[in-house]
Amino acid sequence: MTEERFAPGTGERAREERIVGSVVDSTGISRAKAFPGQRLSSFVESGAGASPSWAVFCADDHLAFTPSLSVTGDLRLRIDRDRLRPVGDGVRWAPAGLYEQDGTRSPLCTRGALERVVEELAAAGVQARVGHEVEFTLFDGGRGEWSAYGLGAVLGRDPFVADLLHAAAHAGLGIEQIHAEAGAQQFELSLSPAAPVESVDDLVLARILISRTAREHGLRASFSPVPVVGGAGNGAHVHVSFTRDGRPLLSGGDGPHGMTDAGGSVVAGILRALPEFGAVLTGSVLSHLRLQPGMWAGAWCCWGLENREAALRLCALTPGNPYGAHLEVKPVDPSANSYLAGAAILGAAHAGLTDALPVPPEIPVDPGRMTDAERVELGVRVLPTDPDGLLAALGSSLLAQRLFGPSIMEALLAVKRYEFGKYRARPPAELAERFRFAWTD
Repeated sequence: MTEERFAPGTGERAREERIVGSVVDSTGISRAKAFPGQRLSSFVESGAGASPSWAVFCADDHLAFTPSLSVTGDLRLRIDRDRLRPVGDGVRWAPAGLYEQDGTRSPLCTRGALERVVEELAAAGVQARVGHEVEFTLFDGGRGEWSAYGLGAVLGRDPFVADLLHAAAHAGLGIEQIHAEAGAQQFELSLSPAAPVESVDDLVLARILISRTAREHGLRASFSPVPVVGGAGNGAHVHVSFTRDGRPLLSGGDGPHGMTDAGGSVVAGILRALPEFGAVLTGSVLSHLRLQPGMWAGAWCCWGLENREAALRLCALTPGNPYGAHLEVKPVDPSANSYLAGAAILGAAHAGLTDALPVPPEIPVDPGRMTDAERVELGVRVLPTDPDGLLAALGSSLLAQRLFGPSIMEALLAVKRYEFGKYRARPPAELAERFRFAWTD
């Protein structure tokens, strides 16, 4: 007979502490296991079993088996004790890595892929700081009155906002600001910049806290790129700054808006690689509905100072920019595996530095208002969104193969082939409803 413990003086059964560890899969969904609190050391040192097939889970939970990733084999899900954070109700969460049975890091570990890129940058004397934006839409069966960036919109959800900020403070999560976005019941939350791997850990934690707080208020939070057809899509823009040997690359130079030559190479490297990584940054069956000109989604492959239609928005060093000059990488949405997205962005920047690429021409206007001839002359084009093009670009990318390795590439391509093949031709409204909460933790 199971013995019930009761909290002293309450007459209520006490809840045992739980430790939850999660990884992010190829389709951007967090997969997790939980341990009793007293088995924390075991979760850290030996971990929980996880089939290699976790890497080929799709958004509908189909397993896109490959010759290497099927029903055989076993990995270990081991958490990072130093990143353990309370998320409420006796639950502590930590990011996990995938390991082989012998304790070595699995080549399928996406967190490990980002760690390797950070190490390569460090070997070149380059450090990056990354801050993430989190856009999400709340659903409760009613729409209510709403104004984009509206004071009333924020105050109307004040109990939710207050509890979310409290949960974040308790978990040690740095939040810079939160506001009502353009879509009905849509919010944007900005996280404090951090080292690249830790910044993605913080993003996963933020989505957990948003999802849990929403449920506590009888709401559901959607991180879908397109939660409602015809409404505003959810983005996941990435802000990144670079220093080399302690000196900033995007300010203090003689280039455009104070960029150094190396900063220009970073810009060029990222822009060169963006078309290769569309299946990673915006690879869901809904992403193409959002990644379009005129939607501030960064659909145009170009850069510009404070240009929200450009894929790369430069935020220059000014008194209004407390964290210094940085780039906002706009064509990223919440369906991305953010560890792989970070590896792609930083790896592309590193490649641009290595090749000493010159900075491309700045586009200071909305590219949609330029003539076709002007865009051709300046090399401005819309990022690809067609499935065949996305898969071909990723599959043939030498940079992606080097950054991710053959195992992650095999998993990514298998998952995207299945999802595009089964769902991409379905009506958008059907897809929006089917996957509205697929990325909700």
